[in-house]
Amino acid sequence: MVKFIGEYTVKIDDKGRLVLPSAFKGVMSEKGDMRFVIKKDIFEDCLEMYTYSEWERQSEEVKSRIDFFNRRQAAFWREYMRDRAIVEPDAKIGRISIPKKLLESIGVEKEVVFAGNDFKIEIWAKEKYADTLLSHEEFTELAASLPDSK
Repeated sequence: MVKFIGEYTVKIDDKGRLVLPSAFKGVMSEKGDMRFVIKKDIFEDCLEMYTYSEWERQSEEVKSRIDFFNRRQAAFWREYMRDRAIVEPDAKIGRISIPKKLLESIGVEKEVVFAGNDFKIEIWAKEKYADTLLSHEEFTELAASLPDSK
């Protein structure tokens, strides 16, 4: 499984494209599947970017919990699959084109932060990313509230 680590600020070019940070591109298999699935985060004002194989794994897990004869669960699935995009970095410099609708949904203007978050990459409007930083006290309080390991 690919693990993404680090934070990288990237400017959007005149055509609305972004260059995938080389550190992220470098952890992908050169001859493997370079496709990513991008979606809006449920809880935060950012986009989530998954390798295609991680997206398949997660969506199959969610789908296995859905009763498609239950109207509310079927509606959940429909919403879960809405506004997704598949992107693939170009071979030359790793540019990707994220649909404008998705970028606008998180308030992107000129720059984004690609934040590696282990199994996924979060994409934030640069101006909003700094606002997500927890204080040291908040972080240690959350750390102390985690359940003991099994």
